[in-house]
Amino acid sequence: MKFKKVIRQIHLWLGLITGSIVFIVAITGCLYAFQTEISDYVEEYRFVAPQEQEFLPPSVLKEIGQKVLPHKHIHAIQYKSKGEAAEVIFYHEDPLYYDICYINPYNGAIHKTVNEFTGFFRFILRAHFYLWLPDEIGQTVIAWATLLFIIMIISGFILWYPKNRKAAQQRFWFRWKEGMKWKRKNYDLHNITGFYTLSIALLFAITGLVWGFPWFAYGYYKLMGGEKELIYSEPTSVQITDKPVSDPLDKVWNFMQQEYPNASSIEVHPIENSSSPIAANANMGDGTYWQTDYRYFNQYTLEELDVTTIYGRTKNAKIADNLLRMNYDIHTGAILGFAGKVFAFLISLLIASLPITGFLIWWGRKNKAKKGKK
Repeated sequence: MKFKKVIRQIHLWLGLITGSIVFIVAITGCLYAFQTEISDYVEEYRFVAPQEQEFLPPSVLKEIGQKVLPHKHIHAIQYKSKGEAAEVIFYHEDPLYYDICYINPYNGAIHKTVNEFTGFFRFILRAHFYLWLPDEIGQTVIAWATLLFIIMIISGFILWYPKNRKAAQQRFWFRWKEGMKWKRKNYDLHNITGFYTLSIALLFAITGLVWGFPWFAYGYYKLMGGEKELIYSEPTSVQITDKPVSDPLDKVWNFMQQEYPNASSIEVHPIENSSSPIAANANMGDGTYWQTDYRYFNQYTLEELDVTTIYGRTKNAKIADNLLRMNYDIHTGAILGFAGKVFAFLISLLIASLPITGFLIWWGRKNKAKKGKK
């Protein structure tokens, strides 16, 4: 009994400390669940009429995009399906900016240029990752709250665990009777909902901590048997000839098209400096990211370069590598397709209810204690 009293106090105070954060993270997760589907419906500029002709090469799209934002750095050019606009992606960290210019890949017509740091879903995402605080502060707060949430999940299960068969009958399903007080119903909502969301909530928390703490990501990866580097890095291009290949970006693009004719997207990165490679990637997944092949080529010879990070070829990825690659898709439920997103949405909604029902339990007991002292 004394053990459970200690666990109950831990669960209570962690709930009071992190409850509002858990609610915000869970409810914003709900709102973000169908971001892709909603954006596809309202953002018409991201689509084109499919045509039976070749896409314009990246060198042409790069030139068109640079005229739109002449003083910004082009990070990548991404091609998607025949019915989607190509994206010229402008990204830089200092000064920080992130813009995408949507261009018709058949005729080069500019559809729209969007600041990716604005808009409804960016607002929601900033809450989910940073609580609308400055990035470093917000990420730290979210990460620690998530770690405490894992302790809450474990302590909640200990408190939920029934001591006998009779008690178990009230822990798996709602057995509400006519005239039952709302306090009892609220108690059941908290306990039963908490039990059924426990495993998925733990999965959400663990995949969230992979982004929150580098030490957690590294430990998690090594525990799974990982042997590669987690921090993204690119190999170096070495000039070994006086006659570099012409139009290297377009040639890499053509090569990627031949290698991945059924890819959902292909992205190529213009040359950054004299030692950088031409980075390219092809995503073979539909609505997911983990099946992306990352490839790198010497800008002078187009010889393919190897990497020591998890961001390489999927055929070279081991179980631990794929787990880290799948982290985003698992966290969002996209790993199971649209049904997975629906499931993640519903579970997130139930998780968001737990701080509310938990607070009401505490508030009711607090008021009852006050009345008892009078």
